[in-house]
Amino acid sequence: MTDVAVYAAGGVVWREVEGKIMVLLIHRTRYRDVTIPKGKVDPGEMLAETAVREVFEETGIRVALGVPVGVSRYRMPNKRLKIVHYWAAEATEAAIRASAFVPNREIAALEWVSLRKARGRLSYPVDVEILDNFVRLVDEGVLRTFPIIALRHAKAVSREGWKGKDRKRPLTPRGAAQAQSLVRPLAAFGVQKIVSSPAVRCVATVEPLAAAVGVKITETKLISQDAWDEGESDARTIIGQRVRSRKPAIVCSHGPVLPEILSELALATGTLRGSYLGSASALEPGAFSVAHLSVENPGSGIVMIETHEPKT
Repeated sequence: MTDVAVYAAGGVVWREVEGKIMVLLIHRTRYRDVTIPKGKVDPGEMLAETAVREVFEETGIRVALGVPVGVSRYRMPNKRLKIVHYWAAEATEAAIRASAFVPNREIAALEWVSLRKARGRLSYPVDVEILDNFVRLVDEGVLRTFPIIALRHAKAVSREGWKGKDRKRPLTPRGAAQAQSLVRPLAAFGVQKIVSSPAVRCVATVEPLAAAVGVKITETKLISQDAWDEGESDARTIIGQRVRSRKPAIVCSHGPVLPEILSELALATGTLRGSYLGSASALEPGAFSVAHLSVENPGSGIVMIETHEPKT
């Protein structure tokens, strides 16, 4: 069939050298072209984990994702539509040194080039468009960002089907599978802090991630369902702490609390509120929204926000 799209993801990998932004291009062996690291989504993958995996497989560099820099769409030789999602992705010096890349059957060479040279090197107009989006971030001074991720707990046993206290409701088998499947997509954003409602269903959602990345879960009643029901929730305090820290963080909470979390995030960063906040907070179980904030000036507003739905 030619009407089924092929999805892929990749990254504009960048570093700063003597005050100048350099980007990483790949020279592909088979096609004899120059392009941006990317690859097809594997079964069950979410786009963010595909991007990180493909960058590593093609360059040997482990990255954390920054701001989305666009989506390219084009027809492959077999006439199928290919849709590729890209993120900016900073390569730290440690990650570059750790790369074990050697020329192989897929990638002949890696090349760090200036933004101006990259535009002339790239083989395809769709890649140039992605690069131009990236350059706009550089020009606006918002390339270096950190994410605050609002996560709704995975699928839990219903209230009607649970006899105990609400905060003790566990995940369903589907919810437990969602929690496992969220590990790599969330880790793709370089998470360094995990804050959660103390409810069992929230903590259980982030426990697999915490174990995988070696981060302790910080539990707080301020974003719990019980506190919200009693009118005592305080997302402002939690979000204020996270914005001031300027570190990649996840805040795992409940459906009714998420609008407050996103609203406080807008207020803490001086962002104009709009309908996008409603969309970003109306999450199904296991879904999450990533708000990207400027490291240099978080108060300049949310640079971009993206939402991801669970695959299971």
